[in-house]
Parts: sequence; C-alpha cells; structure tokens
Amino acid sequence: MSLSYTKKISKTRLYWLCQLMGWCLVSTYWAYTVYTRDNYGIFYTFLNYVLDVAIGIILTHMYRIYALKANWSQLPIKKLIISVIPSILLLALLYVLINNLKWYAYWTFLAGEDKNFFEAIMYWDPILLTGLRLMSIWILAYHLYHYYQKEVVTARENAQLSLIAKQAQLDNLSAQLNPHFLFNSLNSIKSLVIENPNVARRAIDLLSDLLRSSLYEKDKDLTPIKNELALVYDYIELEKLRFEERLQLKTNIEEDLGQYKIPTLSIQLLIENAIKHGIDLKVDGGVINLKIKKKDSHIHITVENPGIINQNKSVGLGLENLKKRLEIQYKGKAGFSLTATENNHVCAELIIPMHINDEKI
Repeated sequence: MSLSYTKKISKTRLYWLCQLMGWCLVSTYWAYTVYTRDNYGIFYTFLNYVLDVAIGIILTHMYRIYALKANWSQLPIKKLIISVIPSILLLALLYVLINNLKWYAYWTFLAGEDKNFFEAIMYWDPILLTGLRLMSIWILAYHLYHYYQKEVVTARENAQLSLIAKQAQLDNLSAQLNPHFLFNSLNSIKSLVIENPNVARRAIDLLSDLLRSSLYEKDKDLTPIKNELALVYDYIELEKLRFEERLQLKTNIEEDLGQYKIPTLSIQLLIENAIKHGIDLKVDGGVINLKIKKKDSHIHITVENPGIINQNKSVGLGLENLKKRLEIQYKGKAGFSLTATENNHVCAELIIPMHINDEKI
C-alpha cells in the first residue's frame, strides 16, 4: 500500500470521525430539548437524535462533494467567499425544510395531532437562524482546515525547493572548486603570466567571477536569462584556456528573452555536463550548440553536444536535482529531457513557463 493511498485513507477516516462527533454533539442539545420540553419519550427522543445527526451529515457531505468537484479549496479568498455565501443560505433552507418535514411527520403520524402542512413547512423561527449558524460554522471549519493543509503543503514544498536548490548550488560550487578544475585553471593562468599578462589577468577575472557567482547567487531560486548567460560565457571562456580550439560554443538566442527568469545555474549545469561528458572525451573536441527560443508561452532551452548516452549509468546528481527543482518550482508545468540525436550527439532540453517575477508559479 502506497504512502499517498494510506494518507488518503487516514484523511477520510478523520473526516468521518469529525462529522459523526460534531453532529452527535450538536444533536445532543436538541435531544434534550424535545425530551424535556415536548415530552417525546425515550424512544422518539433517540429517533429524533439519530435523524438530526443524519440530516446534518447528509447536507454537509453533499456540500463537500460539490466543493471538491468544483475545486473550491484552490479558489482565492474573495472568490471562495462569493461561492460560499449562497451555499450557506441554500443549506440553511434545506435544513429548515427537512426538519419541518420531520416535525410534521412526528406530530401528525405518531402523536396523532392535526397539523396544517403548509404552516408546518413555512415555520422558520428560530430554526432558520439555527441552520444558518450551524452551516456557517461547518463550512468555515471545513475551508479553514483545507486552507491550513494547503499552507502546510506549500511551506513544505518551498522548504524542499530551497534545500534542493542549495544542494544543487553546493554541488555546482564543489565542481568548480574541485582540485582538477582549479589545477587546470591555475596552471593555464600560470603559463600565461609571462607569455601573455593581459590574458592572464582576464583569466583571473573570469575565475573570480565564477566563484563569486557561485557564492553570492546561491540564495536565489530564479535568475534572469541574461545573467545566466553572462555566467555561461565566462565559464566557456575560462575552459577554452584548457581546451583551446577543441571547445566551441555556438548560440542561437531569440531577442527579448533576457529578462525572463529561469532556475539559477540551470544552463551552466547543462553546459558543464556537455563539456564533461562530451567535449572532454573527444580527441578533437567539438561544438556545443546553445539555443533559447519562446514557443506557446514557454521558453525552450536546448544544449546539444557530441557524445552518447550511457544507458547503464544513471543520470548525474546535478541533473536529478535540476529535475526536482523544476517539479517543485513549476508544479509540473516545466520539463527536462535528455535524448540521443543523429551523428552521435546528445541533446538536453529545458522547457520553462515564461516568467519574470520572483514568486513561485
């Protein structure tokens, strides 16, 4: 039995337990009233008690079924209030009608008194106020519970997203700070200090920018595409000190996309993987093609490089973290794929909703 199924069963049991306990408690007052004031007797008092519990449960459960079907728990507060107020009035009227029918049936068929049907049906004071009060309390409690549950889930997802994002950024920082990367970069810089001081200074600036970005961008979940590209260009320029002509980057980026935001270090991660699992393994190196375009209110980012997909090897930790971040950040509206293309190339594609603000989707 899956965990989600178990949680669903647990919530269903809690719902029915609260329904039964709540309406039993409320109906106890009315049972006491008819027993002491109207002399119903023990049997009819118990029968009236059972019917009161059943009426309350049936009416509110009908509301719950409709509310779930209409997905009211996801509505903004203002729209929810507009939907709820007519529902309370309708439930209160049904509560009055059913209770009056119950009352009429008892006094006519069981007590043997001659009661006017229409007068019995139209009796509303104070039962209408009772119905309004009970239905308002029930509906308020129901939606407050769902609002609380939604807030708990949102807080949990935000915490998980923050954790995964920070882990991904730490992984990225670790990759940049690993001895192999630093050793190659510093050796390249060392060899340039005498031969070409200007290029050496540029290389030091690039390495400094990369480390600064990794350290100070780690608290941001999203970053503008133009900022991400600036980081990518610095990273490529620094890596070209080692690969020289073996590493080439070609870009095809649509205009006016620079302000749209994407997960921080996402393109950089794809470029880094393209170098590590593609270019670095080829004697002649190769070309990395980076394309960014918009289509159907989404941004499509593709990174294609020479290489093959090892079917016996699982996706790296960085890509796994990226997929989890996309799922939490965009609620299933974003996607990531890694596919083999013709001529022994690999294509990584990100599909992200077009988004400028920082808030979650």
